[in-house]
Amino acid sequence: MATLSPDRVPLVAGVLSAVSLAIVFAAAGGYVPSSVLPAPPEAVLAAIPTVNVFISAIAIVTIATGWRAIRRGRVRTHRRAMGSAVGLFVTFLTLYLYRLVVTGGAASFAGPDEIFQFVYLPVLIGHVGLAIVCIPLLYYTLGLAVSHDVRGLRETAHAKVGRVAASLWIISFSLGIVVYLLGRVVYG
Repeated sequence: MATLSPDRVPLVAGVLSAVSLAIVFAAAGGYVPSSVLPAPPEAVLAAIPTVNVFISAIAIVTIATGWRAIRRGRVRTHRRAMGSAVGLFVTFLTLYLYRLVVTGGAASFAGPDEIFQFVYLPVLIGHVGLAIVCIPLLYYTLGLAVSHDVRGLRETAHAKVGRVAASLWIISFSLGIVVYLLGRVVYG
């Protein structure tokens, strides 16, 4: 049963994207004071990056599972997997932004400057850039999914946009894991 008018999908996706990105940029830009959030124990803050790596890895598997399911015509499995992937993404982003605001900024890179400039920073920029691009694609794809029944969905750009979104999403999560490994394991 449709819960969103199909003609409203682009508008809703655009508004949700703008609000989401404004929240992300406000937190990343230091415009959200740490005093608005409760301060957790240091062990919790220290654990968030590792928890987020596990969330990223599970999300990659979940997205791949959803992609494989829909290619086999298993709509219910596809829906569950992609819904789970969205939930994992929201959890990842919430934990990341919480830690970012509470600690007052991103962790510094402790490795050599050459690695920072030519490896770490490009990977980080790719990760963040793809994540930003994915947000409107995900909202649009989700909007199409909730505004159409399965038969009607085949007549939309859901599959085409979904393939692009899923590909970029997997790459972004993978690059995030590389950022973690470089910043916390190799040079941590």
